[in-house]
Amino acid sequence: MAELILASQSPRRRELLATLGIEFATLAANIDESVLPAEAPRAYVDRLALAKAQAGRKLLAQTQTQDCWVLGADTSVVIDDQILGKPASKDEFQAMMRLLSGRTHQVLTGIALVSNSQCYRDLVTSEVSFMALSEQQMSAYWQSGEPLDKAGGYGIQGLGGVFVTRIAGSYSAVVGLPLHETARLLGQARFSLCQGLLPF
Repeated sequence: MAELILASQSPRRRELLATLGIEFATLAANIDESVLPAEAPRAYVDRLALAKAQAGRKLLAQTQTQDCWVLGADTSVVIDDQILGKPASKDEFQAMMRLLSGRTHQVLTGIALVSNSQCYRDLVTSEVSFMALSEQQMSAYWQSGEPLDKAGGYGIQGLGGVFVTRIAGSYSAVVGLPLHETARLLGQARFSLCQGLLPF
C-alpha cells in the first residue's frame, strides 16, 4: 500500500487524521495563500487544498522514488463573501469578531488527495452561529492568545467554542479536516481504516 503524507503541520489536522487509524507522515507545504483577483471563496479553498497536496508531492519527488498519496487541506471562515484569514493584530481580530458577533457564517474546508496519477477532491461547507459578543469578551479572548493562528480569529475546539450557539454541518471540518469526507477519499484510494470501517 502506498504511503500517506499529510501536507500540513497543523496539530489539529494531525490529531483528526490519526483518529482514522492510518499510519501517515507529515511535511510542511508552504504555498502562497493570497486570494486571486475576483476569486470566489469556494474556488479559493479548493485551489489551496490542491496546491498544498501538489506542493507536498513536489517536495517528496526530490527525496524518494516510491509513489505515495499526499493529503492537502485548507479551511477558511467566510462571511458576506469575505474570507477571514488569521488576524495579524488585535485591531484586525476585533474587526473580525464584530463581523461574526450575533451572526451565522460559513466555514469552508477543501481536501485533496493526490498521487502521481490520480486526484480525489471534496469541499465541505458548515454554518456556524455566534452569540452577540461584548467588547470585553473580545478583548479577553484576544488576551488568551488562541486567536493568533486561527482562520477567522477563533478556534471552535478551544476557548472560542463558548461563542458558538449552533453548528450545521461537519464539526471536524470546522476544526480543520472533515472526517467523513476524508475517510471516503481514502477509501477511493484503497486505504483501509481501523476496525474495517471502509469502504462506505
